[in-house]
Amino acid sequence: MLYKRNNPQLNKNGELIHLLSTEGLSKDILTHILDTAASFVSVSDREVKKVPLLRGKSVFNLFFENSTRTRTTFDIAATRLSADVYTLDIARSSASKGESLLDTIANLSAMAADIFVVRHSESGAPYLIAQHVAPHVHVVNAGDGRHAHPTQGLLDMYTIRHYKKDFSNLTVAIVGDVLHSRVARSDIHALTTLGCAEVRVVGPKTLVPADMAQMGVRVFNNLEDGIKGCDVVIMLRLQNERMSGALLPSSQEYFESFGLTPEKLQLAKPDAIVMHPGPINRGVEIDSAVVDGQQSVILPQVTFGIAVRMAVMSIVAGNEA
Repeated sequence: MLYKRNNPQLNKNGELIHLLSTEGLSKDILTHILDTAASFVSVSDREVKKVPLLRGKSVFNLFFENSTRTRTTFDIAATRLSADVYTLDIARSSASKGESLLDTIANLSAMAADIFVVRHSESGAPYLIAQHVAPHVHVVNAGDGRHAHPTQGLLDMYTIRHYKKDFSNLTVAIVGDVLHSRVARSDIHALTTLGCAEVRVVGPKTLVPADMAQMGVRVFNNLEDGIKGCDVVIMLRLQNERMSGALLPSSQEYFESFGLTPEKLQLAKPDAIVMHPGPINRGVEIDSAVVDGQQSVILPQVTFGIAVRMAVMSIVAGNEA
């Protein structure tokens, strides 16, 4: 059981039983998730958009933070797997009356939960839950604090692979508020594990963590230099709700220095794709002309997210602790 203790996401056979982070997952596991997602993409085109893989299973969506894309795509993904889906209204739940996180989980577990999908403002909350659930219950991290957002990272990897086929020759730039971005961390871990040739982090010094270089990325504090010759540009929003103190002079000045415009995008490769995990702040980190332009794959990211989340839930539910 040493293997499992080192990585709580895996069972003693090295199989995925929880998805808590892209960090620590092997290239084989990441590729298996992406390959499985590819088999689910066509489900959206069927007249009956369902497969029976989670029939009889109960999926509880626990979103302690606001979400549109992630929560909705998890709802759709679980429904398309034929699961019984329950989305807890946190504002009206006992959690709003002071019930602890683990007591909430214990009570829902008593209702025969099989999978918990958890978004929480506290980093590590999904790990805590995974340590306390029964062996047959699985936890999927839908975003915890600044730490990780593994399914967003995976759908980003799926999108890149869909358009670029192979990671080994790619230069990928992640631009913006990296300091507060759990998506950036999940993307970096996945990109480096999948063999991406070069990963760049681009942003003002106040929004780039000091330890970024230790993660195997190149750091740029100038947008033009950072995206020059890139195959993929991933834009991040300014997470003002997580900022304390004046990290930036103003949104307008930020846009002038780090906002992606059609003119600046020309510095990347002609066939570069532009991605964004959302929500988008037009005119702050990205120009509307880029969002709606031919190089944008922002909406396909959302579509692929359903298939990726179907893949994750079907894989963890198929493995025993």
